[in-house]
Amino acid sequence: MTSSLYYHGERPEIAPLLPADYQTVLEVGCGEGNFSRNLKPSCEIWGCEPNEQAAKVARDKLTKVFPGKYQDIEGMLPDQYFDLVICNDVIEHMTDHDWFFESILKKMKPSGVLVGSIPNMRHIRTLHQLIIKKDWQYQNSLTLDRTHLRWFTQKSLLRTLNEHGFTIEQFVGINGTQSTINHILLFFINLVTFWQHRDIEHLQFAFRVRRTSGLTGRYRHKGWRSGS
Repeated sequence: MTSSLYYHGERPEIAPLLPADYQTVLEVGCGEGNFSRNLKPSCEIWGCEPNEQAAKVARDKLTKVFPGKYQDIEGMLPDQYFDLVICNDVIEHMTDHDWFFESILKKMKPSGVLVGSIPNMRHIRTLHQLIIKKDWQYQNSLTLDRTHLRWFTQKSLLRTLNEHGFTIEQFVGINGTQSTINHILLFFINLVTFWQHRDIEHLQFAFRVRRTSGLTGRYRHKGWRSGS
């Protein structure tokens, strides 16, 4: 999602997913560094941010800030260093999200945790655009943001995280619809489909996943099942 909130937002809805213990943190797409207000004041926080103005602001709040996209500064980050990696609404902007997951595993400690969020392609507003309006009109923000290069559903995101060797600890829908009409429509849709489409209520999914020890290489862990 691209808006001024991306650079300024504190994202308090992500804070409940943070692990209890961490000392070294990397935030990919740190904006102006305001998410750091959710973190322990004693921790070491590194960030990378492609918006140069936002990166300058973040330097006053974080331990170290690299201006640029993750793929441009990845080589300057130490391997097996970070207890916690934050990636709030950045993966959908990447040209190769598979490469990102493989790369970030190398930067995390063996028991490292990845926390982040990503837009839900099956959000009711997007489905209305596709099914009712029969259109795919890019916007300046939200799911059909014109800068998004990747799109995920709940099912595809869970599969992707699992394939790249992460153990899923928490996975929740966030920023549910506030429209009364949409709430009524959601209730009707789920009633007639035996509650098979509850995922369409949420604008985004948030997750906390842990690096699975001893697994290396692309697509190495394919045994995840819903509810396991």
